[in-house]
Amino acid sequence: MDSLAADLECRNLIKRFGAFTAVDDVSFAIPKGSFFSILGPSGCGKTTLLRMMAGFARPDSGDILIKGGSVLDTPPNRRPVNLVFQHLALFPMMTVAENIAYGLRRRGTPRPEIARAVADVLERVGLADAGPKRIDQLSGGQKQRIAIARAMVLDPAVLLLDEPLGALDLKLREHMKIELKQLQHEFGTTFVYITHDQSEAMMMSDRVAVMNAGRFEQVGTPEELYFHPQTAFVAGFVGDANKLRAKVIAADGTGCKLATDQGLTLTAANPRSGAAELGGLFDIFIRPESIAVGVAAQDSTNRLEAVIEDVLFNGAQSRILARLPGGDVIEALLPQSGEAEPLRRGASVALGLGPAAVVSFAAAGA
Repeated sequence: MDSLAADLECRNLIKRFGAFTAVDDVSFAIPKGSFFSILGPSGCGKTTLLRMMAGFARPDSGDILIKGGSVLDTPPNRRPVNLVFQHLALFPMMTVAENIAYGLRRRGTPRPEIARAVADVLERVGLADAGPKRIDQLSGGQKQRIAIARAMVLDPAVLLLDEPLGALDLKLREHMKIELKQLQHEFGTTFVYITHDQSEAMMMSDRVAVMNAGRFEQVGTPEELYFHPQTAFVAGFVGDANKLRAKVIAADGTGCKLATDQGLTLTAANPRSGAAELGGLFDIFIRPESIAVGVAAQDSTNRLEAVIEDVLFNGAQSRILARLPGGDVIEALLPQSGEAEPLRRGASVALGLGPAAVVSFAAAGA
């Protein structure tokens, strides 16, 4: 992508702490007005990356550009970015309007202009009448919107969000995923969202970078990451998956046969990495929802007989843990029909999956 077309671009960023490399040669560019998430486990380097973008940490090498210009020598308070923290950091002694106006007052913006800007941003976040309220009079979701409003009233080129839903309860968090995406669309500002929660990243983002051990493993749309993972880490981290290790026992140009140590044999598509040579070790990933259960398994290429070890009820996401004859245990999504009713612990069940559902990568160190 042309640097001039990107609101934010990072080039070959490296950040070390002693002998530890927290961010290892990371490059990416974010188009104007998009929702970009950086997803990864704790300790992968995503917060260090965010701190460099915000100006609170300086990279050991590389460059950060906003609107095509380098900001390496620009202090945090002069960068055209704002940051929304996990705990929001709203001022309890100020009203909602005063919280939102704080940054404008620090800039020396005239009072009439501040009043207009505060009224406009409150309208846009759906809290037009909340200006006189105290912060402790707001619900969790309202506080979240006020934190966004306080940042957006300053008209940043980029808004950085550091796990802002982490302190909310589950139901409110699910609701705020939708609200955040709608707010981003309303403002048209580039959002960079840092999270370890894949559901947040997948639901809200135009593009997602999956980070691991200081590097980006894959950058793509949520659909690309889910259906076409390029590495074993992405296959295991994005979405749920059964992970098994298997050896190639047969291969041709159309696919291969894989066998686990417990004797499970599967016909699989060609591996995503590494050649399917006889004896080669591969990590295989099978999503629970790709496994047919019961009658639906009859015509599957891989048809397996199993015994149900447990039923994990969770509404539409209910699953079974099933033990295969050799001892492998896999998880399968229950069909959303009356057919699921007799599936109880200890019952026999047929499972099935096609070759494309068996996603494999050459095992690390093999």
